[in-house]
Formats: sequence, C-alpha cells, structure tokens
Amino acid sequence: MKLEEILIPQVQEAVKDLYGIEITAEQVQLQKTRAEFEGDITLVVFPFVKAARKAPAMVAQELGEKLVGGLVEKYNAVQGFLNLSIAQSYWIEQLQAIAEDTEYGQLSRGEGKKPLMMVEYSSPNTNKPLHLGHVRNNLLGYSIAKIQEANGWNVVKTNIVNDRGIHICKSMLAWQKFGNGETPETSGKKGDHLIGDYYVRFDVEYKAQIKELMAGGMDEETAKKEAPLIKEAQAMLVKWEQNDPEVRALWQKMNEWVYAGFDETYAQMGVGFDKIYYESDTYLVGKGEVERGLAKGDFYRREDGSVWADLAQNGLDEKLLLRADGTSVYMTQDIGTAKLRFEDYPIDKMVYVVGNEQEYHFKVLSILLDRLGFPFGKELVHFSYGMVELPNGKMKSREGTVVDADDLMDAMVSDAYDVSKEMTKKLTDVTEEEARETARKVGLGALKYFILKVDARKNMLFNPEESIDFNGNTGPFIQYTHARIKSILRKADEKAIAHTADAVKTDSELTPKEVRIIKILNTFPAKVAEAGAAHSPAVIANYAYELAKEFNQYYHDTPILREENQALLQYRLVLVETIAKVLRKAMSILGINLPERM
Repeated sequence: MKLEEILIPQVQEAVKDLYGIEITAEQVQLQKTRAEFEGDITLVVFPFVKAARKAPAMVAQELGEKLVGGLVEKYNAVQGFLNLSIAQSYWIEQLQAIAEDTEYGQLSRGEGKKPLMMVEYSSPNTNKPLHLGHVRNNLLGYSIAKIQEANGWNVVKTNIVNDRGIHICKSMLAWQKFGNGETPETSGKKGDHLIGDYYVRFDVEYKAQIKELMAGGMDEETAKKEAPLIKEAQAMLVKWEQNDPEVRALWQKMNEWVYAGFDETYAQMGVGFDKIYYESDTYLVGKGEVERGLAKGDFYRREDGSVWADLAQNGLDEKLLLRADGTSVYMTQDIGTAKLRFEDYPIDKMVYVVGNEQEYHFKVLSILLDRLGFPFGKELVHFSYGMVELPNGKMKSREGTVVDADDLMDAMVSDAYDVSKEMTKKLTDVTEEEARETARKVGLGALKYFILKVDARKNMLFNPEESIDFNGNTGPFIQYTHARIKSILRKADEKAIAHTADAVKTDSELTPKEVRIIKILNTFPAKVAEAGAAHSPAVIANYAYELAKEFNQYYHDTPILREENQALLQYRLVLVETIAKVLRKAMSILGINLPERM
C-alpha cells in the first residue's frame, strides 16, 4: 500500500481527535520533505489552523505527537510544516512487495477495456536513407509508445511513409537519367542509400543548370523555375498522379529497394510498427475531403484553380490545400491519413512525434480536421522535439552531408567493441560472439540513452565520445551497473545463498543508504506516470541513472557477499536483485537492452 494511502486516514483521525473536525482526504496535503530537513514526507498543516484556533507551529507539534507510533517513527515541526520520518518496517515491507511484484512499474487504467493511443513516428521519405534526425524521432516515438503501454494504454505504433511528391520524383528522374540501370545488387549498396545518392545527384545537376541559365542572363529565381530538370520532375509528378503506367512502375521498383533498406535500419535500431500508412494511399482520401470542404464552403478556390483554407478567424493566414495543377500538398495527405486511421482504429488519443519546425503545420491540421467535422481534430497531440546537431555543425540532406543512421549505429557498435574489449579482458570465458553481442547492446544503448535523457523539446548536441563513457550519466554506466549486480547474484547462486523476497525479515536493520534506495525503488510507478503525462522518456532515463548511481555508492560502501550475518546477506541480495529488475524495466521502456555480464 502506498504511503499516502496509509497516512491520510491517520491524519484525518488525528485532526478529528485533537480539534473535533472532520476533514476530507483532499485537505490532507502531503509532499516530499525538503533535503535540508530530516524526514520522508511532509504534512502541510495550514488547512487545519483556522479550525484549531492555534498557531501553525503548535498545530504541527500537536499533530506530530499524535501521529508518532506505528507508521511514523519520529517527527520535526518547522512552522506550519510537519516532517515525518517513517518506520523502517514500512520500507522493508515495500521492498518485499516490489521484489514479489513481477509487473512492477506496469500501471493500470482501471477496469474495463483499455483506451487506445496511436503514436506516429519515423515518417521517412523514400528519396533518401534515415539520418541522425530520424534516429532521434524513432527513438522518441518508440519510447513514448512503451511509456504509454506501461501507463495502461493499448498502443498502436504507426508510421506514415512519404512515398510520393516532387522530392520522390527528383530521385526517380536522376536515376532514370544517370543510373544506367544500377540496382542495390549491382552496386552493393542498401536500396535507401542508392536512391539517396540519386537525390543528391539531382541537386548537383539542377544547380549546374541554374548556374548555366544565370550565366545566360536569367535571374536566379527565374532560373530555379525554368531549369529543365525541375520542369521534368514536375511533369513526372503530374504523370504519377495521372497513374501513368511507366512512371508508376519505376516508382514501385525504386520504392521497394528503399523499403528493404529501411527494414534493415529499423531492425538494427530495435524499433518497429504495428501499422504502416503510405501517402500514395492517403493523398486521394485527403483530396476527397478537401473537395467536400470546398463544396460546403469551408475552403475556397482561387482563379488559378488552387484550393485554400482561410484561417483568419483562427488568427492565422491562408493555407494551400491543392495546387493549381490539382496535385496534393502535405496538409492534404495528413487530412487523408487522419481520416483513414480513425476509420481503422477506435483511437482515443493521437500523438504525432514530429520535429518542432512543424508546430505550425499541426496547429493548422487540428483546425482543418475540426472544420471538416472530425471529432478527433481538437484532441490530436503534436509531440514536438528539437533538432540534433553534431559537434561540427548541422546536417543538410541535399548536399550529401547527412550523418547516415546506419553509419552512425555501426560506428557506435564498433567503438563499444573497442572499449568493452579492454573491460572484459578479465572474463576469460567470453566468446567472440558474446563480445560482439555485448558491443552491439552497449553501442546502441549509448546512442539511445544519450538522445533520450535530454528534454526532447530542446535542441541537442550529440557527442558519440561522451555517450559511450562508462562513467557519468550514460547508457553504458547503467548497463555496467546491471552487469555488476548480475555478477553478484551469480556468485550467490554458486554458493547456494537464497535471495527470494521471503528472505527479507521485517525486523532487519536498514542502513540510511538502504532506506534511500528503497525510497527510490518505491517512486518508480510515480515516475512512469509522470513520464506518461508528459510523454517524456527523459523522466525514465534520469530515474534509471539515479538508481544506478545509488547502487554503485552502496556497492562501494557495503560488503554484500562478504557479509557474515546470513539474514542480512539474504536481505541485501534481495535488494540488489530488485534494483536490477527495476533497471531492466526502466531501460526496456527506453528500448535499451542490458547485458548479463561485461
């Protein structure tokens, strides 16, 4: 039972006995005791002062004396604040309960059918491979989904693939003109990498044409519009929307190459999806909705044939929904995608994991969906996150300077192998296969943790060297902590020392450090709830670090396996095993695997 659930009725009874008044549970204000004061939990007494007709300090003193005994071991009163120290027996019982609970940290949303949340993330373009920015998006999206599952939601993880549009036509056209029939098999490249090369090639050739036209006397803006390549790409897009068989066949072939490449990247990253939508399927649905909105006066058509939404009543400007040539824009596609999703699933909450540069887009999308009469329009959530930068600057996709996701993950695993090889020299029975698998877990764990521990709303600097450090607030530090605990437990098993929850005796004498660790363990469900409310993996990441740090300090100061008192030894083994269990749960929410030994 939670501390508050036990303490609140006791406070209610004490107030009634002392002052003859009945108070509600809501009037009992409990908060964490400030670090500079002794105590575990603080009761704010000001709500009772008027009825008691006494000074706050006196009320605190009288309530403290009344509450001492049983749950409350001792107290100290500071003005209108009553700091309560909780008896050790309570913390031991909490440890037992946590140790026995195989689903600890898994919250419930009450009886009945669980509500459904859809989390959209990744959103790749089929004209290029995934890059560092996509890595942050995928890791955030997957972790948010895991957090909400831990909070009792049914979660559908979904991806919307941008497989149509002018940018797709650019890579298609470049391959058609300069590819000479090159394939992933003939080039030895992943399909997404191959197509990305041709997207870059288009930009190179396009810029050359612009330069040539400007040399002939044309201004830059006109040259950008009149360059033959961009005109050909625009014509290809029109043909695509007209279902031209040749263009469609080329598009399908190249997309299949890309999807195969994406699948490899997602598998390496350890993320996945329950449902994938394709903009090539959704844009027509969106066009239909725009036409419906046009017919009933929600939108208007300009003289050039383009369709717009006037958002002046919402304090915004006008928004293009269909181009003059009838082709769709992103907004049109997102309207169609939203409609299909809510037809496919009984969604209670929709979360879009998309960078903060799209905040305006999702504000408009919410308005347009509401204007079209969809009840879910106002309820969509845009989980907005900042950019990822490198020590040497930002990434630019069209210039071919992107930090490729595959290259980044390979480099992280390689670095982890070099570092962990030094650390595992003392483990003489480690096979090469195990060493490689450990390096994979450590390298990817370092990457994931470094990205997820940061407040997602902020821009961040990703430093690979810092991320793979085995000291400080890093994934490898937590992974090594878990491996250290597993080593202790293996040695205990070799000596046939029991460490089940029933080995914990209620009369065990706890050290202050042990009480602190149990308190941290006890807050895990609250941290899961906090992370769920804020959609914040950083809450879980920093909790895991705090727990790992406390264990390492405890391990340094406490002889665990050298303890001669058998009851105390068993209790400490239960404690460290419970720490390992909670670390595994917390890190699994972040999509991070913990090695058994390092």
